[in-house]
Amino acid sequence: MAVNKYEMAFAQFDPAESEEIITQKTSRIIRDHFARFDTPETKKFLHGVIDHTSLNTTDTEESIAQFTERVNDFEDTDPTIPSVAAICVFPNFVASVREALTAGGVRVACVCGSFPTSQSFIEVKLAETALAIADGADEIDIILNVGKFLAGDYESVATEIEEQVAAAHGATVKVILETGALQTPENIRRATILALFSGAHFVKTSTGKGSGGATPEATYTICRVLKQYHERFDEIRGIKLSGGIQTSEEAVRYFCLIDTLLGKEWHTPTYFRIGSSRLADALRKDIMA
Repeated sequence: MAVNKYEMAFAQFDPAESEEIITQKTSRIIRDHFARFDTPETKKFLHGVIDHTSLNTTDTEESIAQFTERVNDFEDTDPTIPSVAAICVFPNFVASVREALTAGGVRVACVCGSFPTSQSFIEVKLAETALAIADGADEIDIILNVGKFLAGDYESVATEIEEQVAAAHGATVKVILETGALQTPENIRRATILALFSGAHFVKTSTGKGSGGATPEATYTICRVLKQYHERFDEIRGIKLSGGIQTSEEAVRYFCLIDTLLGKEWHTPTYFRIGSSRLADALRKDIMA
C-alpha cells in the first residue's frame, strides 16, 4: 500500500527525459540566454541569493566568528549589492554565527541530519535539528536518505524528512538530494517529488562532499518538477544549487536555467539559493571590475 501511495505521487508529474535530451536542452538554454544575463545587475542579484558557506573540518568558533564578521563588514559598502542571503555552517556553530551576525536580513542556516551522508539514527538527526533551532538557526539543510531511496524504501525516506521538518518547528528546511549519487534523471525526479510531498521548503542539489556537485542536467530535472508542482498545487517551493559553483560565469549559467525553466517568481532568495564558499568574492570582483 505504501509503495502504491508513492507511485501515485510520482505519476502526477511528467516522466523524466533522457540524459541526451536534457543535455541538449540545457546547453541550448545557456547558449541562447547567457549573453542577456551576463550583466552586473544579474550578478548583484546572484550575490543576494548566496548561502555563504563554511563547512570545514578545521572550522572553530573563532574562524566562524571571523567568517561572519566579513559578511557584516561588507554590508552597506555598496548599497546596490545586497548582502548574502544566509551564512551556512555546521550546527555546533549556529550560536557563534548568531552572536556575531549584525548584517541585516542575513539568515542563519546550518546542515543537519548527519551531514553529509544521512547515515545515522533518526533520533540523532532529530536531536541535531532541534539543538540547532534552539541555538537560533533560521534554516536547516538536511539530507535525503539516499541508501534507503535507492533501495525503494520510500516510506522510510519520507518519514525521516517529515520528522525532521517537524523538529525544525517552522524553520525553512532544505532537502539535499545528492543528485550525483542518484545518477539518473528518473531517480532525481522521484527524489524531488518525494521531498516536496514530505514537506521540503527547498530542494537542494548536493552536499558537495563526495558525490559531485550541482550540474545543469540535475538542475533541469528538479526545475521541471518544481514548475509542475506549482502548476498543480499553486505552491512555490525553492531550489538551492550547491557544490562546485565558484565563478560568476558558472552562477550566470545556472541563472539562465532558473529564469527559463521556472520564471520570475523564483527571482528571490525566498525561492532560489546558491550554496558556495567562494562565489561571493568572485561576484564582487566582477561587479566592481
